[in-house]
Amino acid sequence: MIKKMTLATCLLWLMVASTTATSATTEELQQQVMETERAFAATMAERDFERFQSYLADETVFFAGEKPLKGKQAVADAWQAFYEGDTAPFSWSPDQVVVLESGTLALSTGPVYDPAGKQVATFTSIWRLERQGVWKIVFDKGCKLCDCSNADPG
Repeated sequence: MIKKMTLATCLLWLMVASTTATSATTEELQQQVMETERAFAATMAERDFERFQSYLADETVFFAGEKPLKGKQAVADAWQAFYEGDTAPFSWSPDQVVVLESGTLALSTGPVYDPAGKQVATFTSIWRLERQGVWKIVFDKGCKLCDCSNADPG
């Protein structure tokens, strides 16, 4: 009985040690997502539509207009026009990333700029870990900034 308990304890220890050695910390995962979001944004600046598509999960949902775009192909079809021409119509950059303790989902958010560099919106994206080190975007939503100079103080 003691031999079985000792063997079981050793096996458990090995499992914990190997999991800890191969698992990334939350901070490392946040850095992965930050780098992934920056690379995703770089596709717009570099006018690389093929690479843009590589970041989309098959079941991605982008909120645009009144109706969400559902699925990788629908998003790609709608966004292709943004990649035409020599100048990007907008750019974005993450300023915050949060990863769930499970390490499987992350949220990134940050400003969106017009071609002149003026902030015009913010974005929020949800990323899912597909396999070790590979994050795909599953949800994305932009939000225009309020022109508060014209707001009614009420």
